Amino acid sequence: MKNDIKLIDYLAVRRSVPAFQMCEPGPDRAEIEAMLTLAIRVPDHGKIAPWRFIVYRGSERQVIGEALLQMALTKNPALSPEMVEVERNRFTRAPVVIAVVSTAAPHAKIPEWEQVMSAGAVCLNLLMAANAHGFVSNWLTEWFAFDESVYPLLGVNPGEKVAGFIHIGSTEFPITERPRPVLEDVVSWRGEGA
Repeated sequence: MKNDIKLIDYLAVRRSVPAFQMCEPGPDRAEIEAMLTLAIRVPDHGKIAPWRFIVYRGSERQVIGEALLQMALTKNPALSPEMVEVERNRFTRAPVVIAVVSTAAPHAKIPEWEQVMSAGAVCLNLLMAANAHGFVSNWLTEWFAFDESVYPLLGVNPGEKVAGFIHIGSTEFPITERPRPVLEDVVSWRGEGA
């Protein structure tokens, strides 16, 4: 991804890359901090920042992968050898994985739904910030994003939810397009000129 591309041109071709197609190099700490600085520039009713980040790098990713494998085996001891490797490698497919954690909670003035959508906006901004820095990215959830028994392992606090895990790295694979919705199927018009 070139850094000098115009936004409208970028949006016309924006594409996620599967995490299993990612490789080194990943972003360094300064690049990650720059991406996060861009990611937080989202709509945020009341300026309450109802989200936070957890950055997983280095050997911590292997530690989490082994623990996830053990949890998966507890749930399903008959995992195939292929699925054992999938579980073991969930956090090592990309050089960097960043959890976007929604801290949405009841608020006197800000609907919780708006807080949740703000976390989703952070996820998309982080994907685009990674691309702007020359990396590929993918927004995943997977089973452990919804299993609160895994949250202590991941650093997610009680009452929080995982909006997504943003995988960031490089790739040697061609970035291919996928089918997109036909506008007529997803747009309805009302009012004058419709």
